Formats: sequence, structure tokens, C-alpha cells
Amino acid sequence: MLFEDHFQKNIARRAFLKGAGLSLGSIALSSLLNERNLAADGAGASGRSTGVLNPLHLAPHAKRVIYLFQSGAPSQVDLYDPKPKLREMTGQLLPESVRKGQRITGMTSGQKYLLCVGSPFDFKRHGQSGMELSEVLPHIGSVADEIALLRTIHTDPINHDPAVTYLFSGHQQPGRPTLGAWASYGLGSENSNLPAFIVMLSGRGGQSLQSRYWGNGFLPSNHQGVQFRGQGDPVLFISDPPGLSRKTRRRMLDQVQELNQMQLQQLNDPEIATRIEAYEMAFRMQTSVPELMDISKESRETLEMYGAEPGKASFANNCLLARRLAERGVRFINLLHRDWDHHGGLPGGIRNQAKQTDQASAALIRDLRQRGLLDETLVVWGGEFGRTAYSQGNISKENFGRDHHPRCYSVWMAGGGIKGGITHGVTDEFSYNIASDGVHIHDLHATILNRLGVDHERLTYRFQGRDFRLTDVAGKVVNQILV
Repeated sequence: MLFEDHFQKNIARRAFLKGAGLSLGSIALSSLLNERNLAADGAGASGRSTGVLNPLHLAPHAKRVIYLFQSGAPSQVDLYDPKPKLREMTGQLLPESVRKGQRITGMTSGQKYLLCVGSPFDFKRHGQSGMELSEVLPHIGSVADEIALLRTIHTDPINHDPAVTYLFSGHQQPGRPTLGAWASYGLGSENSNLPAFIVMLSGRGGQSLQSRYWGNGFLPSNHQGVQFRGQGDPVLFISDPPGLSRKTRRRMLDQVQELNQMQLQQLNDPEIATRIEAYEMAFRMQTSVPELMDISKESRETLEMYGAEPGKASFANNCLLARRLAERGVRFINLLHRDWDHHGGLPGGIRNQAKQTDQASAALIRDLRQRGLLDETLVVWGGEFGRTAYSQGNISKENFGRDHHPRCYSVWMAGGGIKGGITHGVTDEFSYNIASDGVHIHDLHATILNRLGVDHERLTYRFQGRDFRLTDVAGKVVNQILV
């Protein structure tokens, strides 16, 4: 017997035994569970193109999510949570009755004193709601009546990487599916020519952005986020190589897919099916993506509203592209903007970051509203944790910093079934502890899924003998901010 034949038969036999012992049993169990789900939940499996939830658990208010993630942790004290007493106490010791012995990072635990430092920025009231926002956010202030400001978000990790991992996957350890992957798995895509989950990056410096922040974890890999780039090929290797015609590439793809189909029939490996789907999606994207990414055809008024410049990689451009993706039915759009990590030079750093993000964030809200898309699009803005009421290092008007603070920080949401013009939750006089109505990260996830028509307790995936969900064994919907 030839080695190749022996190898192939052994592979096939192992695949069969595995399939007989596990896959067939899983299919039988899945069938039973499916019947139970159809009876109890009304959620049957309908194939990957439309997601596994059909019908949805709840009446959906949003069809999609645009998450404007501000990497590095913006200071709530200087942007969204005014504290007059803290300002008065600048230079004085933070009372121990406020800190209550809570842990702090190694970057400030060695400081001799933890001195209060108030915001150097004035806060102003905006809209009919009178929402108080920092002077460096005039554009977001102009849409204050569209947003719900949550001032009492809290998380568990105290350092960046585990906190970002937690924010997007509900767990500090890498390996779990991310929020966008769960949305893709549960709901699928409305556009067969684009991925359900798309990611775009902007900004320079700051904390590194790991691809696992938009990973699929143990979900099938077609649910991972696909990164679009602001310059060059929008997606790596999407263009035909020099000298290769589209017709020739189609023929090559057909031959590769034929081989993949043979392997799929032999091994019954779901990742091969995912690979087949990925190849076909990539080919369709060769036509859909270049047109999508060309913002030069937008009106001058639209470009000016966002502060966008065709051909330039920026948060403003990405916000405009997010609207274009929303129009095309992409389920989850994640914009990640770097460099809010202000351990020093905070006043100047905050002004610079606000200049890069304030106008475009507000323009996205306004643009979605005027195009009739805001009511079906949930927009979320925020970082991975907040910043301390005390200074990291010495205090001067233009050169002080703030350390990490997971106990309370601010996030805002708009559209997609969210009440506008409300402020939810109260922190103490130092924005150090929650006084009332705290919102944990699991609660934020539960609320986002709820607006998409998904019960966070019923969207699960079995992996290694356990049913996993985004919110683990916690999470409650923040009903006070829902329409």
C-alpha cells in the first residue's frame, strides 16, 4: 500500500470514528435541544447566512451596532462627570474614606501622596435635557438629546489588556468570542457581499490593539471581525496580483474550492466549510469593498460635517465609513481609536483626542438620524475603564496625569431603542465610587444584545462540554435607558 493511501485512509477512519462518537451524538443532541428551544424559546437554527436565531427572542429595536471604542481609557472626570468638590480640593490628600483601601496600580501605589486633582476644563449644559459635558466636547454636546449617558459603568480588571479583553468578550482571559462575533453568530449578516463583523483602527501611539479583541474565540472562524484599512488595499490581498485577470482568479478559486469540497466530504471538518465560505466572500468583496471605501463621492457638506478627508486614515473617515457600512447592512462595526492613555500630560492629551473624535462622533449620530438609520442602529462610545480622581505624579496646570480606575467611568449610547437626553447613574463627589445605579460590563453587554432582539441568557454556544454565553453567569438589562 502506498504511504499516501495509507495516510489518507487513516485520516478518513479517524475522522469517521470521531464523527461517529462525537459528531453524530452531537447532531442527535442538537436536534433534541433544537426541539426544546423551538418550543420554549422560539429560536431555531436557520443557517449561517442569517444567524442561528430565527425568530429572535425579542422584538428588535436595532439591526446593527456601531461601537466607537476609545482605547486607553478616557478620563470621565474631564469629559462626562463634573465634580466641583474635587476641583476645590486640588492638591489636597484624597480622603481614605473615599479610597476605602481599594487596590490601585503599581504606577501610583508607590507615590508618597495621592493628591486630588480636579478637571482643568469647564462643563456646560447642553440640549433640552441640560446634560453636563466638558467644554472639549462641543459637538457631542450638540447631540446631547440623542444620547443616554451612563456614568456608573464599572469593570473588574485594572490594567489595559485584560480590561479590553473583558470589555469585548466578558472574560479577562483571551480565547472567548467577542461581542461582534456573538452578534454575527446569533444574527448573521444582511449583506452577502460583506462580512457581518467589520473592524477599523485609527490613531497613533498608546496601547497596542490585538487582533483577538475582535476574534471569534471558539465560535466558527467566519464570525471573527474582518479588519478594513484606511490606506492601500482595504483588506490585505484582496486585489488581484499583477498579471492575473479576474477570470483566471475565478478559475483558480473554483479549483481550490473543488479540493476543499473533497476534503470536507472526507473529514467533515467545519473549519473546511468555513474556509470555503471565506474564499467566496473574499471574491465577492473584490467588487463590493472598493466602492464602499471610496468616500470621495460623498458630498462636500457630508465630508465637512465629519471632518473627513478622502485618502487619509483617520477616526473621522472611519466614522463616515461606519455610516456607509450601516447602510449596507453590516451587523457589527467596531471602530477602535488609540491613545487615550493619559498618565501624564493629560490636559493637552485630552484636547488633542477630543479634537480627533468629538466632531466625527457627533456627525455620525446626526448623519444616521437624517438618513433614517439611527432608530435601527445602536451607537456606543467609551473606553475600557476610567481614570482616578488623584494625580499620577506632580500637578501643574498643563502637566498632570491620572491612573487607571475600574470602579466607575462613563459610556454613552444612542439610537437603536435607547432613550435620548438622559443621564443614568450617580458617582460620589470624587468620581471614585458608585453612589447609585451601577452598570457592570455584563449589564452593558446584556443591554446591547437586548436592543438587537437577543436574550443574553439564551444565546449560547456549547464548547468542551459547557454552554458558554457572552455574559457568563451574570448580567442584567439596564431597562431605565430603554424606550
